[in-house]
Amino acid sequence: MVTAWTIAGSLHVEGAVRRPDLLGEPVASALATLPDAEAIGVAAIDPDLADTAAFCQAYGTPLDASANCVVVSGKRSGVERFAACLVLATTRADVNGVVRRRLDVRKASFAPMDTAVELTGMAYGGITPIGLPEGWPLLVDSAVAELPELIIGSGIRGSKLLVPGPVLAALPGAEVVEALAR
Repeated sequence: MVTAWTIAGSLHVEGAVRRPDLLGEPVASALATLPDAEAIGVAAIDPDLADTAAFCQAYGTPLDASANCVVVSGKRSGVERFAACLVLATTRADVNGVVRRRLDVRKASFAPMDTAVELTGMAYGGITPIGLPEGWPLLVDSAVAELPELIIGSGIRGSKLLVPGPVLAALPGAEVVEALAR
């Protein structure tokens, strides 16, 4: 496990598997099955500071080491399809280009907040790629997969996960995508 997180700023990082109380339920369940779970750290934060910009400023963590997970949906033949996209916080997912083609839909868009929360079982502002619904594709921007350390959501607004990029790229359903983000 990474013990000296260089991106942690003022965060107190602990092993995520030892702190399920700091994780959303789907995240804690998924961690129990991941082979690299010991490489993941968690840190408690003020839930009012969960949004990326406010979080980075308050805790002294680099914005370019933060990744956001967004839920995207689209329809084809009346069937709604979902995917999660993981991109650096300094970029935006190419929803109507790369993501639309990967979902094989005419138009893709960000899923409504209440739908994303209901389907993932995670809090808005804390949705993370660990513990997504079974069968969902997870599109990981290649820049995310290459970083040795990242900060992502934990399934709740009261904490953040610290994760090596290669661990995220190896999650179930993950596909590393070049130019997913712009």
